[in-house]
Amino acid sequence: MTFFSRAMNAVKAYFKRGWRVGDLKHEGKIQPHAHKCLKKIYFTLFCALLSSTIGSFFHLIWDVGGLVTVLTTAGTILVFFTTSPLLVTRRFWLLVTAAFLFGASVGLLTEYLFGIEQGFVFSYLVGTTIGIGTFWLGAKLTTQGSLFIWCQFVSFILIYIWLLIASDIFGGHIAHWIGQVSLVLVCYMGYFVVYSKEVVYDALYEYRMDSVYRAFTHWFHLPAILVHYITVRLAAVIEG
Repeated sequence: MTFFSRAMNAVKAYFKRGWRVGDLKHEGKIQPHAHKCLKKIYFTLFCALLSSTIGSFFHLIWDVGGLVTVLTTAGTILVFFTTSPLLVTRRFWLLVTAAFLFGASVGLLTEYLFGIEQGFVFSYLVGTTIGIGTFWLGAKLTTQGSLFIWCQFVSFILIYIWLLIASDIFGGHIAHWIGQVSLVLVCYMGYFVVYSKEVVYDALYEYRMDSVYRAFTHWFHLPAILVHYITVRLAAVIEG
């Protein structure tokens, strides 16, 4: 199956579900298998984002990154998708490596295309890493479904504190757009909550879940999640 086909299947999968508002509001105990899958996905995504943040930091300090890192990123992702899903450890390190190279390269693209300075990119990646790290730590501490809401709340506080610190350190775009950046990251955390509930739902039917692939492709679910979430909400209003 090609990369594009996998992405399209991830989007189409949402429209085949029979979710209701109760599924989104479920705050009971998470099933052991689903909880284990969540922790693996959170850990994998946290490591990838941390690696990307480190790569961005290297680019900020030592101006690491260029055409070589861009091409190497693409090559690493290609190797990632051609590696057997059974080789979990190898795919994990390929993902972490690709994330590092991406972090070292993305600043070049944002500066060239949008004129955004590297300090802004680094600050944004740190904020995202803090958010995912909060969810990972929360999943290690509790198996209750309420962890999603609490982690979202705590992550927002930590992210906002970091952005205040970053605005003092870097100034520039991060200082001018701190409100907008905070809003974007809060929306992302909200999306991540719904995505986490999807993982819990899928774990009921998938005994072996590819945590590395799930971590890499979680962004592909965004368009379908927005449409499906609105559909579920409208259905609840009509039924109510």
